Amino acid sequence: QLKLFVMMEIEDRDFLNTPPKKTVRFGGTVSNTLAKLQKGDTSDYELIKHQLSDPDIKDAQIISWLQEFRTCVTQLGKDHEQLIYVVLKLPWLGRSQAVVEEYLAFLSNLVSAQTVYLRACLRMVVSNFAPKRIRIQEGNVDISDSDDEDENLPRTFDQCHQALQLIARYVPSTSRFLMPILSDKFPFVQKSSRTLECYVHNLLRVSVYIPDLRRDILELIISKMLTLDVSAPRSEIEEVESGAQQDANGVSQDDCLFDMDEEEDSPLDSSRPDRAVMVHPVAERLDTMMTVLLSYIKDICHVNGSLDIEKTKALYRDLLSVFDKVVLPTHASCHVQYYMFYLCSFRLGLAEAFLDHLWKMLQAPNQPPVLRQAAAGYMGSFMARAKFLPVSTVKACLDLLVPWLHLYINSQDSGSKAFCDVNLHGPFYTACQAVFYTLIFRHNSILEGNMKKGLAYLQGLNLERIVMCQLNPLRVCLPAVTNMFAAITRKYQLVFCYTIIERNNRNLLPVVSCSTGGSSVSTNTNPLDTFFPFDPYLLKSSGKLIEPIYQAWEDLVSSENILYHFDLVSQGSMEEEDDFLHGDSVVDMTPGSYDSHLHSPRSVGSPPVSFLQRPF
Repeated sequence: QLKLFVMMEIEDRDFLNTPPKKTVRFGGTVSNTLAKLQKGDTSDYELIKHQLSDPDIKDAQIISWLQEFRTCVTQLGKDHEQLIYVVLKLPWLGRSQAVVEEYLAFLSNLVSAQTVYLRACLRMVVSNFAPKRIRIQEGNVDISDSDDEDENLPRTFDQCHQALQLIARYVPSTSRFLMPILSDKFPFVQKSSRTLECYVHNLLRVSVYIPDLRRDILELIISKMLTLDVSAPRSEIEEVESGAQQDANGVSQDDCLFDMDEEEDSPLDSSRPDRAVMVHPVAERLDTMMTVLLSYIKDICHVNGSLDIEKTKALYRDLLSVFDKVVLPTHASCHVQYYMFYLCSFRLGLAEAFLDHLWKMLQAPNQPPVLRQAAAGYMGSFMARAKFLPVSTVKACLDLLVPWLHLYINSQDSGSKAFCDVNLHGPFYTACQAVFYTLIFRHNSILEGNMKKGLAYLQGLNLERIVMCQLNPLRVCLPAVTNMFAAITRKYQLVFCYTIIERNNRNLLPVVSCSTGGSSVSTNTNPLDTFFPFDPYLLKSSGKLIEPIYQAWEDLVSSENILYHFDLVSQGSMEEEDDFLHGDSVVDMTPGSYDSHLHSPRSVGSPPVSFLQRPF
C-alpha cells in the first residue's frame, strides 16, 4: 500500500516559485502497524524502522512520523523498544525549529507515558554533549576523529539542554538515573582537548539547572582531571615546554622558508594569539579543563560582577567535600588543587575556613597519618603562596601550629619514642616543615612595618626548642627547606641551626623506619615523601587566573634583596643538595619542590572568556 503525504515547510522558501515538498512513505500508519504486529504481521513494522533509519530523511518526514508516534505513545511499551531506539536515533539536532519542537514534544510524551525509556532518552541526549565522530578517508585508510570544527555546536548543545530540562520536569527522579550515564559517557582522557572541553562544559551546565547533581558532577570532573594531572609530572612538563621553546627560538629564517607549505601546525603556531598553548599534550588537555572549571567557579559565585555570598558558600561546601574525598588523598598532583586556591581568593573568610578545615584534620588523631600529613602540607603551602592572605591570618595559623608542636614535644620528648622516626611522628614532622616553609616566605611581611614587634613575635614562637628537640625535625625535612630556614633564623638570631645540620650530616646512620618485618634503614633525602601542593602553576591558559593571586618566590627575592650565605654548610653536603641550592644568593634558589627547579613559564594576557559566555 502506497500512501502519499504532501506537506508544506515554511522555512525561508519562495512560496510562489518553489514547488511544495513531498514526503513519500510506504506502509500504513503507526497505529495500524502496531495493530498488525499484534496479529503477527511484522512487514509494515520492519518497513517503518527501515524508513526511519534513512540517512537522507527530510524534515517534513521526521515531523510526520513524530506526530503519529505522539498519538499512540501509550501503546509503545517495552515490547517496542527496538522501534523506539530507532526513533531516538533520528537526526533531530541542528534541524529546523519545527523539527526540534516536535521532537521535544515527543520526548516529553514518551518519558511521561513510558518511563521505561527514561534511561534511553537520557543516553541519547548525553551522547551529544561532545562533538560527533566523523570518518575521514585518506587513501585506503579510514581515520576516525571528532568534528571539533562544527559551527552548529552551540545550537546543538542548547537543544540538548532544552531536552534534558524537559525530561527532568516531567520525571522528578531524572537525577537518580542521569548521574551514572554522565559518568559512563565521559570521554576518555586521551581524547582531544576540544572534546573534553565540550563535555566538561556541558556537565557543568547540567549542574546549574539540576543542582542536586552538582557535587557528584564536580567530583566526576575533578577525578578525571586528577587522572591527567598525576600522569604529567611537573619535571616532565617543564622539560617538554622548555625544549619546545628552545626549538622555536632556534629555528632560523632560512629554515622557515622551507616550512611555508607545511599544512600541519606546530603547537606553538596556534590560532591563539597569546600562544597560551601547552606543547605537552596531557598538560594541554588539563589546561583546557582547568580553564572551564575556574571560569565556572567565577561565574557561579558572581552575579552582575558582585560576589554572591550565599551561592559562594554553597559552592565552597561542595568543592571542599570533593577536595576531601579525591584531592587530598592524591599524592603529587600539581594543578587540580588550585581550584580551591582560586575559590578562596574571592573572600578572606573562605581562605580562613579552608585553613581551619585543614588544621582540624591535622590535629585529629582518628584521621589516617597520611591525610594528616597532607593537610599540614596544604596548610604550609597555602600560607606561603596565597598572596591574598594577610599576615594577620598567617600569624593566627602559626599561633595554632607552633603551640601544637610544643605540646607534641612535651608528650614525646622524654618518652620511649623520643627518637627520629618518620612512621611514628609523621604528622609532627610535616607540621614542622609547614611552619619552616611558611616562615621562609612570610618572615619579611611579619617583620616589615615594626621590626621590633615582629622580632618579638618570632622569638615568642620558641623555634629553638622545636629545632633542638630529640625528634630532630631538621633531619627529616627537605634539605632545601632546612637550609633556607637556617639562613633566615641565623640572620635574625632566632635559632642557630647549623650545629644540628652539621651533626646530622656527620651522622652517617640513616633515618630509622619501623615496619612489620622489623626496622629498616633509608638514606632517602625526602623521607616524608613531601610535595608542596601549591608549587608554581605551569598551565598557561588557566594560569592567567592564578598568577595575580600567587606569591612567586622570584618576587620575594627581588623585593627583599637579601643575600643568604651558606658558608657554614660543608661543601660535601651542598653537592648532594638540589641544583637550586648552588650559589651564594637566594636568587639562585627556591624552597619549592625538591625534585624540580620550580621556574615556571609565565604567560600574560586577558583572563579566559566567562564560563557562561564561552563559545563552542
